[in-house]
Amino acid sequence: MTNPLLFLLAALTLVAIPGPNHLYITARSIGEGRRAGVASALGVESGMLVHIAAAAAGLSALVAASATAFGVLRYAGAAYLVFLAYRTLRARGDHDAPLLRPRPLRRVYLDGVLVNVLNPKVVLFFLAFLPQFVDPRAGAVPLQIVVMGLVTALIGLTADLVYAFAAGSLGGWLRARPGFRRRQRYATGLVYLGLGAAAVLAGPGARRA
Repeated sequence: MTNPLLFLLAALTLVAIPGPNHLYITARSIGEGRRAGVASALGVESGMLVHIAAAAAGLSALVAASATAFGVLRYAGAAYLVFLAYRTLRARGDHDAPLLRPRPLRRVYLDGVLVNVLNPKVVLFFLAFLPQFVDPRAGAVPLQIVVMGLVTALIGLTADLVYAFAAGSLGGWLRARPGFRRRQRYATGLVYLGLGAAAVLAGPGARRA
């Protein structure tokens, strides 16, 4: 790895910039509570492990180089986010109950995994960012990618958990406001639809989510 300190600073900068993952975790935390936000954060970064393995094996480059494979990934990710939006918007509850009922944490975690695994921007991140810090003279390239990927995922998890806890606390306060519960359902659904649109528009210039 060339200049580990420079890589660390670059990774911290990229992760600090709010992106789709943060928006997804924030929406989930506000809508379903802090525990759902934490489960989403763990799921998102577990999905990163899949991308790290794919990048180390050279599969990410193959996906990005194939218009068909990249298109399938892009539209599958968008379709799943649209499904989450549909599921959220069609939720119903009585006047006093939350319109977004907390789902089993295992399901929330798996949603986070799928949202990230099907995110084409993460594939592009591994192709555009990590190779800049790979030094073939320093040892096995796949191992360097794995190490840098795990460091990035750890930094990302820390940032994700900050968003989950902050948004979970904010959600608890907002849910006490009159009329918020109904607006919450529509706002969360629109967030998912927006993330789906962003997945469709993902291109070679995209950065990490």
